[in-house]
Amino acid sequence: MGVRDAQRLGPLKAAIEGRITNRKGAELTGLSLRQFKRLKARVRRDGARGLLHGNRGRPSPRRLALETREEVVALLQHPEARLNDCHLRDVLVERGVMLSAETVRQIRRGLGLAPKRRHRPPRHRRRRLRAARHGSLVLIDGSEFRWLGPDHPPFTLVGTLDDASSDPLSLVRRPEEDLHGFTQALHALILAHGLPEALYGDRTGIAVRNDQHWSVEEELLGRRHPTQFGAMLDELGIHYIAAHSPQAKGRIERHWQTLQDRLPAEVALNGIRTLPEFDAFLPRFLARCRDWFARPPRESVSAWRPAPPHLDRTLACRYSRVVGRDNVVSIPGHALQLPPGPHQRSFHRTRVEVRELLDGRLLVLHEGRVLLEQPAPPGPFILVPRGSAAAERRPRRENGFHKSPRNDDRPAARVQSQAPPTRRGQLTNIRRPPPDHPWKRRGYKPNLPSSPAGAGG
Repeated sequence: MGVRDAQRLGPLKAAIEGRITNRKGAELTGLSLRQFKRLKARVRRDGARGLLHGNRGRPSPRRLALETREEVVALLQHPEARLNDCHLRDVLVERGVMLSAETVRQIRRGLGLAPKRRHRPPRHRRRRLRAARHGSLVLIDGSEFRWLGPDHPPFTLVGTLDDASSDPLSLVRRPEEDLHGFTQALHALILAHGLPEALYGDRTGIAVRNDQHWSVEEELLGRRHPTQFGAMLDELGIHYIAAHSPQAKGRIERHWQTLQDRLPAEVALNGIRTLPEFDAFLPRFLARCRDWFARPPRESVSAWRPAPPHLDRTLACRYSRVVGRDNVVSIPGHALQLPPGPHQRSFHRTRVEVRELLDGRLLVLHEGRVLLEQPAPPGPFILVPRGSAAAERRPRRENGFHKSPRNDDRPAARVQSQAPPTRRGQLTNIRRPPPDHPWKRRGYKPNLPSSPAGAGG
């Protein structure tokens, strides 16, 4: 018997003995008159046990089934997959078991298990209003993590996320965050949904230029030439917004935290051990993420635009070249022989554009017309921006180091400073005599010819 029941017992006995009225007893116990009369009849019949509720000691009809509890305990104590409370609830819902995250938390605490992530007090931040429509703003980013588990090496996932609905749009596996991964993610996004109005990402060198150099052509033009990925976005009419901090694009950062929490656990639950199995599992996992996290946008009208007819030509690296006298166009690693034009026309001194596509094909374009198409090389291909041929042949030297050509990942090699091959000055280009020349001897006087007779001033 609890304290409350013990306090009610005295007024009830006094009312039974007739020392107080029922109304006075109801006021003392804080009960209604009808409820006081009911308790009075039960105490007269059963004594003090009449104050106890009739369901006390009986199992609840709403209790969790033993089989369900055992399934929850088995998932909580899984030897490889560590699931948080909400993730475990979603997994059980997919299996047809309706259970709340609070019930999972109570079972976990009953087992003495700590939460998967330690919750820290939130910091005060100002909310950025979501985009109103699908396709108005798409966030793009990459994340390096041990996605197959702690015993496997890390690799990078490049993904896109719709800002209006938190709908994951694409996910691509790459060894590292590079141009090929960004282009693949954008290609999958466009094929599945269309062209977005804007992309929101960080200030990676893949998308924006972070150097302070302006060429003469750029100064005359009034704008800097974009990166290869930026040129693709310009042709597609997609605006790129570069964030100045991770908090500015916090939605996709929190999306990566969720994926880092759930995806390795799902990989372990499904027994995935190889990269091909992981690639095949990603589309199914993305579909489940849409069911878990997607929310309706504020406006039902979509902002997606249709894809251009030649999307493969747009998602490519582009290089401006002048055709040589032999009708050959060169980029590092390739020399492309152009066929003759109409009436055996030569393209000598014509400015053309060479495009290297995502699959490895090479196109030579002139005024929107394809002059040459070279098939893709055999085997896997990685789209990497190529430097100029002159930069490949003559690496720049700065501070005693040979500077690697742009987009070249080879380490810079230290070289020893050598004397110039000629005895010319570095600044004046005047030939200097060697150290043992007679002119450099102290007291040397040249034998000048004597003045002829009659000459003089």
